[in-house]
Amino acid sequence: RMTDFTVPDGAFGKVVDTVSGATPLAAVKAGESVNLMSLFIGNTKGTIGETSALAILIGAAILLATKVIDLRVPLTYIGTFAVFALLFGGHGFSISYLAAELFGGGLMLGAWFMATDYVTSPITPKGKIVYGICLGLLTGAFRLLATANAAPEGVSYAIIFCNLLVPLIEKATFPKAFGKEASK
Repeated sequence: RMTDFTVPDGAFGKVVDTVSGATPLAAVKAGESVNLMSLFIGNTKGTIGETSALAILIGAAILLATKVIDLRVPLTYIGTFAVFALLFGGHGFSISYLAAELFGGGLMLGAWFMATDYVTSPITPKGKIVYGICLGLLTGAFRLLATANAAPEGVSYAIIFCNLLVPLIEKATFPKAFGKEASK
């Protein structure tokens, strides 16, 4: 819990109301335990917009109810990452480790709000699934297989890289018109 405190010796004569420290993902990577309920409701350190999985899921439900987004990209992204984390995370099939990886960091924000962007995501149904799988694999590789000096987050890098692949994914998954012959 963060509370107000005075800077020692009255430096600058100000009261400090924020404290910096390791993010939940950095703590998990270091082998420390994190409070899963705090991660879920957003009572934890982190970047603005990514700390409350509950608020993100409420926003996602609104987007789904109004049919602004499709479930294919977020579910394949989160599902692929979850399988990757369980297989290669080094903690076995620990549900608490998986929840910390899912609720900590920008995975939920990236999956529900960034990866579903109309301009940068595929439009074909199969392309959306391939895109989500690529995102999950790359996020897992960046987060879990990166060296000790690398940042513990990988969502933004995965989204940027996969956005470059969208034209190739679209070309490979675009359906043939009915009655047309395949090109030779």
